[in-house]
Amino acid sequence: MVEENFATALWRKSSNSGDGDCVEVALRTQLVGVRDTKDHGAGPILAFSRDAWASFVGGVRTGDFGTNEENRT
Repeated sequence: MVEENFATALWRKSSNSGDGDCVEVALRTQLVGVRDTKDHGAGPILAFSRDAWASFVGGVRTGDFGTNEENRT
């Protein structure tokens, strides 16, 4: 298992995000970390391989997960 130190990572959130329901992303050497903005850095971090993250982002861009309107409950 690859370990990365996210303590010194540069966390970024989308410029399109509002004040709630946002996530932050940090790119490291081999992993990408994702965390909930509301936790102010104190919550858990999900870590993905860079390849898995690229596949996910590509799927979002091509609409593989539907549209925002389709996913509302």
